[in-house]
Amino acid sequence: MRLTLNLFFKTKLKSMQFPATSIEDYISQIPEERQVVFKKLFDTITENLPKGFQKGVSYGMVGWDVPLETFPAGYHCTPGSPLPFMGLASQKNFIALYHMGIYAKPELLDWFVAEFPKHSKRKLDMGKSCIRFKKMDEIPFELIAELSKKMNVDEWISIYETQFKK
Repeated sequence: MRLTLNLFFKTKLKSMQFPATSIEDYISQIPEERQVVFKKLFDTITENLPKGFQKGVSYGMVGWDVPLETFPAGYHCTPGSPLPFMGLASQKNFIALYHMGIYAKPELLDWFVAEFPKHSKRKLDMGKSCIRFKKMDEIPFELIAELSKKMNVDEWISIYETQFKK
């Protein structure tokens, strides 16, 4: 798991590039027909994440990180930067939600995969941590709210340190 999580961080996060200096700037640059849904998804996550994560723009998407004040070691692939946790990006054909905890904790992935059909008629379109939403009117906001509540800052730091402890 250590090598694959390391590879994920180095490739996936850095490959999603969208120039923006703020969350508002990012949202204003995505297609107009997606902005309301994207903002609702962003707000759903923000309102349900446990305290301690900070929101912002990094790696070309909006996201939530563990601030350096909480975890001074930061992200090992980009020294001096906060530890990424979740990201939200507007891609050409879908909105992508990246959840590093779902990738690093198999029990959380299993829970999400089992719950998804209870909240959506669509087949789950997912990569290692990337959940793709192609139909804007079929995003399971309640499920995403529950997923957002499932991991706090301390648990994410613990999982991250376990995977990367040298």
